[in-house]
Amino acid sequence: MTRTLFALLLGIALASGARAQDGKKDKDEATLRSVQGTVFDKDDKPVVGAVVQLKDVRTLQMRSYISKANGEYHFSSLKRDDDYELEAKNNSLTSGLHKISIFDNRKVVIQNLKADKPEKK
Repeated sequence: MTRTLFALLLGIALASGARAQDGKKDKDEATLRSVQGTVFDKDDKPVVGAVVQLKDVRTLQMRSYISKANGEYHFSSLKRDDDYELEAKNNSLTSGLHKISIFDNRKVVIQNLKADKPEKK
């Protein structure tokens, strides 16, 4: 009887722990977002190999992504309560800074970038 009771209590504890983990995962996903888009040149053609940089304005952490064959890029697992700056560079051209605000409540932010301005030195 003691073993049966122990096994039952252990099963309940494991089940409630799994539920708590699922709740944490749901909460984490609710506080995260992603940014994606396409880098274009001055002629509105997708840019292969553009360097897209994302800067967390609060922590100053930088992330980079090299655009794919179709000009696409993406950043995931971004905190919704941080502001970001986004910029694409291709050769000596830049898109300029684009801001992604904490007030933008989209889970997936689509931001296409046009690398058509001379880069400031």
